[in-house]
Amino acid sequence: MSRPVAITGLGCISGLGHNVAENWEALSRGASAIGSLSGFEESDLKVASAAQVRNYAPETSFQPTRLGLLDRHAQFVLIATREAVEDAGLEASDLKTSASIIGTGCGGKETDELTYQKLYRDQKNRVHPFTIPRGMPSAAASQVSMEMGIQGPCFTLSSACASSNHAVAQAVLMIRSGMVDVAVAGGTDAPFTYGLLKSWEALRVLSPDTCRPFSADRKGLVLGEGAGIVVLESLEHAQRRGATIRALISGIGMSADASHITDPSSEGAASAMQAALNDAALAPKDVSYINAHGTGTQQNDTSETAAIRQVFGDHADKLLVSSTKSMHGHALGAAGAIELVATVCSLQEGLIPPTANFTVPGEGCDLNYVPETAQDLEYKHALSNSFAFGGLNAVLAVSRHS
Repeated sequence: MSRPVAITGLGCISGLGHNVAENWEALSRGASAIGSLSGFEESDLKVASAAQVRNYAPETSFQPTRLGLLDRHAQFVLIATREAVEDAGLEASDLKTSASIIGTGCGGKETDELTYQKLYRDQKNRVHPFTIPRGMPSAAASQVSMEMGIQGPCFTLSSACASSNHAVAQAVLMIRSGMVDVAVAGGTDAPFTYGLLKSWEALRVLSPDTCRPFSADRKGLVLGEGAGIVVLESLEHAQRRGATIRALISGIGMSADASHITDPSSEGAASAMQAALNDAALAPKDVSYINAHGTGTQQNDTSETAAIRQVFGDHADKLLVSSTKSMHGHALGAAGAIELVATVCSLQEGLIPPTANFTVPGEGCDLNYVPETAQDLEYKHALSNSFAFGGLNAVLAVSRHS
């Protein structure tokens, strides 16, 4: 029998706030971080809305000499990791043999873009000597390893918008196998660069105003940024050291659509959800809440709703389903981790965060999406869904520890 895996620490930074408490306070009252895109006022971007980390001063968290080595996405993951490790009651010295698995969809885009601007726009012939180690996709995981003294397995995992959930799933498998007792896992992304925004603009999936998942008048997703981190431990290890157990990762489910690079498959999503239930030994009726992928695009929301109905049958009508992307935006490779933190807080507090900006249900969107206002509910089991471009799906089952 596999070893149960406990969540003992939470860390988060997003457009909603710079720590878990600020994020949860906003989520619990349905407050949205989505506003006008800032920092690109003199550009030709058509992107109007964003969920950016506001009032962020990197120098308050990092020494100037350190900042030269840290892309924005690496800064975010270090801030979230510090909080999660402290929340778990661990010191860096406790983490020597642990693992660090960090998901990212974009990696060091800020660094890449600054470099290309110097070379191609400004016609410079030299770039920063640390451009490679600053911008490489594995930089965030390496920085976590170095700051926390982690000498066990350490790497980056990239599967677009499912990166965080895949990273957590990989960490769970390592703990179950006995390879490590403790893992720092999650995801980070900082997609607000001109080139990346132009690329998203070309996809024509961005909302011109706000994010309205599952609503009839939804117009697309709104990009966000930030990082989410959880400290995972074997239950035995957590109990032995007297740790506070926030929740359990009771099951993981992964699948691939093998069909289309951008158009999601309800069958693939359903397969991942069913796999998570099977892994957790849960029946559909045991689950009370699903933190949906819920991007606010036409294709995702109907496909995800169909997948939920396929897996849960008649019980789907009793589920509470919400998309917190309506508040913190779609943080791409960080989204699943931010949503996992929200799901753990929901379990602990007995409160279901709402789907903000909801108007009326869209065609094919016929579940209880907890519109606008949080709902009190003491419950035991939830799913957190991540479905990525390329048909890459990862679902986590999260359970209360009793």
